[in-house]
Amino acid sequence: MISPSTIDTVFETARVEEVIGDFINLKRAGSNFKGLSPFSNEKSPSFMVSPVKQIWKDFSSGKGGNVVAFLMEHEHFSYPEAIRYLAKRYNIEIEETEQTDEQKAVANERESMYLVSEFAQKYFHSTLLNTDEGQAIGYSYFKERGFTGETIKKFGLGYSPEEWDAFSKEALGKGYKLEFLEKTGLTIVREDGRNADRFRGRVMFPIQSMSGRVLGFGGRILGNDKKVAKYLNSPESDIYHKSKVLYGIYHAKQAIAKLDNCFLVEGYTDVIQLHQAGVENVVASSGTALTPDQIRLVNRLTKNITVLFDGDAAGLRASLRGIDLILEEGMNVKVCTFPDGEDPDSFAKKSSYDELIAYLQDNAKDFIQFKASLLMDEAKNDPVKKAGLIRDIVNSISKIPDRIQQEVYIQECARIMDISEQVLISTLAQMVQKDIADAGKKMKEEQKAKALQPVVEEMPTEQKIKPDDLSGIEYEIVKALQLYGDKDCEFKNVFTKYNEFGDEVNFTETQACKVYEWVYLNLQEDEVEFTHPTFSSLYKELIDIYLNKEIKQENFVNHLPSELQNVVSDIYMDDDRYLLSEWEDKQQIPVKLKHMTVEEHVTQIIFDLRSRLITKLIHELIAQITPDGDNRDAMQDIMDYTELNKNVLKRIERIRTT
Repeated sequence: MISPSTIDTVFETARVEEVIGDFINLKRAGSNFKGLSPFSNEKSPSFMVSPVKQIWKDFSSGKGGNVVAFLMEHEHFSYPEAIRYLAKRYNIEIEETEQTDEQKAVANERESMYLVSEFAQKYFHSTLLNTDEGQAIGYSYFKERGFTGETIKKFGLGYSPEEWDAFSKEALGKGYKLEFLEKTGLTIVREDGRNADRFRGRVMFPIQSMSGRVLGFGGRILGNDKKVAKYLNSPESDIYHKSKVLYGIYHAKQAIAKLDNCFLVEGYTDVIQLHQAGVENVVASSGTALTPDQIRLVNRLTKNITVLFDGDAAGLRASLRGIDLILEEGMNVKVCTFPDGEDPDSFAKKSSYDELIAYLQDNAKDFIQFKASLLMDEAKNDPVKKAGLIRDIVNSISKIPDRIQQEVYIQECARIMDISEQVLISTLAQMVQKDIADAGKKMKEEQKAKALQPVVEEMPTEQKIKPDDLSGIEYEIVKALQLYGDKDCEFKNVFTKYNEFGDEVNFTETQACKVYEWVYLNLQEDEVEFTHPTFSSLYKELIDIYLNKEIKQENFVNHLPSELQNVVSDIYMDDDRYLLSEWEDKQQIPVKLKHMTVEEHVTQIIFDLRSRLITKLIHELIAQITPDGDNRDAMQDIMDYTELNKNVLKRIERIRTT
């Protein structure tokens, strides 16, 4: 188990903007950073990161929290895995405490599969470098491809022996369970009970997540047996989904964000060879058809993709669908082809860095120019084929969500194809209408299906809660505690008395204390119990932290349970929206800033809660009145509570008009 002191050091050292910046392209937005949500498909950035408060909030999905919460959400780390990842990133030595048997048993299935995959990568890499078979077959193959020892180490390349179950025996001997060897697809359990290595006799390419964890493998056979697949990938599992993974993304992410462009190739060796040549912003779809999830992975880092194709015309035609998918995601796409007989791997191998960069820059065409030149060769002078070509190009333009960009491409298409813009605009409008109709039909079907699903109660947020709702006032209380809990204030108690002439006289008593003390004492005095479970839990956690722990306000989120961190980040980020805008400042609008009226704000919330609770009691008493019963006590209570509520409402009004 990781020691508490190590965890504290990790939280004190790790910077949320730096860690999230490894996965998402963040841009400065005032005192915060913003970027595209990694948890939903969005075109406008709604993912916010606060360096001051060390939290993040994704307004599109509602998720939020601290740096550990992000890693747990984005990378599906367990809490210990997230701490270890951060410790490694910031070179923090991890202190371990002895684990009990119960704690060891907590490791879940996914964690076990990750551990098996990490072991497999190290085993294959060691076999490649340290065995006669590995060096003679695997290492010599990689050297023939032109890969240096440094590159082989960087990408963790390996070799799986020809022996039937060499890897499986080694893994089982090290204590790894057969269950997880099978679930990761590394071992095939035969009907006769024997174990077989899936990748035996293949050179191995580990497939890593954006954070560097090994998810699966690609294995290439080195023989000429046409009955055996040249490339073999790990099967789908709980940790490996090939449609959501891009080969090389771990090594390319920083270069992609820095250069604001991503080169997309087809195979493992294309990525490795380009990387070795100095072009590091490159990833591969690993031989599978490009998917929306893979495109969104790039979209988090850049809006620009350059697709690199070899000279195979048939392959080019089949890859056009991928371009349309990129356009649908609102990204900018260019295409670069290599001479006949060349691919990114071979071209990079024989070119210097300067020659390679110059070729990529000079030959990268806008998608519409590429598509037109490619399809025009097929259409030649056939009017029917040319009309089909134009319709095909307009269909691609219809995928672009930006209307201005659509119009620019329509103008370009009209120029290239020598056709009027009006015809193209009309055709585009028809396609867009059809897409809208199809989307509407799909939405109705989804709504119909959703109506049949059980209703799940959503956690109220400030936007969803009615102002007079009891849970809304509870939300305001925890919000005030979170934002101002440790602030020193002077709260005023106003007492109303009567003098000898029967006139009302107000007396004011000032009490100096912290906000959390004032809230806690008032709610204790009224014996208030929160009605909403989430806000009740958060209130208790906040009070406990303020009463018993010496922590900085900006770091207290790290001491909360993960299920409450989302509410906390929501409150923090929402509070930033209330800052005065420049327009208000220029217009000299007399608005009281929050930090100047904390006492009034907190006191009003407490009195609002009292009024709401009194009103609730009155309604409950009214419901108890029966036509034939003795209702005198109930009526007296109703009158007393009504009078009390009047006084409370007067106090609220006095606060509001102060």
